Amino acid sequence: MQLVRQTGKYARRRKNQVRAAVAVLAASAIASGCAGGDSEGARGAHGQQPLKAPPARALDSYAQKLGAIQAARVAATKRWGLAKVPLPAPPPPRSKPKLTTRKGFEVKGQASLPPVFTTIPTKDKVVFLTIDDGAEKDPQLLKMMGELHLPYTAFLSDYLVKEDYGYFKKMQDRGVTLNNHTLHHRYLPGLSYEDQRHEICDMQNVIQKHYGKRPELFRPPYGNYNRDTLRAAKSCGVKAVPLWASEAFSDHMEWREWDKDLHPGDIILTHFRGREDWKGTMPDMVRRVMKTVTDRGYAVARLEDYL
Repeated sequence: MQLVRQTGKYARRRKNQVRAAVAVLAASAIASGCAGGDSEGARGAHGQQPLKAPPARALDSYAQKLGAIQAARVAATKRWGLAKVPLPAPPPPRSKPKLTTRKGFEVKGQASLPPVFTTIPTKDKVVFLTIDDGAEKDPQLLKMMGELHLPYTAFLSDYLVKEDYGYFKKMQDRGVTLNNHTLHHRYLPGLSYEDQRHEICDMQNVIQKHYGKRPELFRPPYGNYNRDTLRAAKSCGVKAVPLWASEAFSDHMEWREWDKDLHPGDIILTHFRGREDWKGTMPDMVRRVMKTVTDRGYAVARLEDYL
């Protein structure tokens, strides 16, 4: 009798879990507009009842789409030599987190200037991958990130990008946001306000000319800035200054925090680099990052979804 009671309890638990999963999928499908379509019932496999209600059809379609994406991701994981399948990011937050400058990173008059931060305030187990400068233009990176459905954000410097604007246009066409990392990657605190403004504002113009939109995000070279930097950035339309909590290389990670670990909302920095600059390729770097991220139970999310 004890075995029967345990089995019954397990069955009830499984039934409740299935109901909860279906409810979440249904809500997601309806919220994303998937409940539209023709009004005729869709035929299921032999023995199944037709899905007559629009939400039911939407749920079925949405589940199939999720299954196809996951199957493609599993195949891409194997193809690109990742240790584990990347975890899917949760839906973007309905209310964007309030961004504030990290303690100790303030300048005089910070309240009226773009916030400077290393982590996005969130409870989601997500991190954000950002890639700087533009030196290495590896077509394998574009292919790999697309096949794995991994989001990332680029911060570009014109003296490197101008060698091949088209490479980064392909990146933009794949959904990557292209942001400002100055014209020449100079140490900004050593420049006058006007020279800093030239480095930042003229890079805004370059990105608008070649990619159609002035960025709202700016990252100072080396992470160094002063009050004039933030004043100049604000005058050019910059809304926020994301720095980073950890840095990824092709063969190791480096950490800003004492515990040398990831935290919800952490921003990860890496660079467009190849074998000439470090011990590996861009795909090697992605494999290193994803092993670190996935082993710790995190997903890579799209930075702009939280801003």
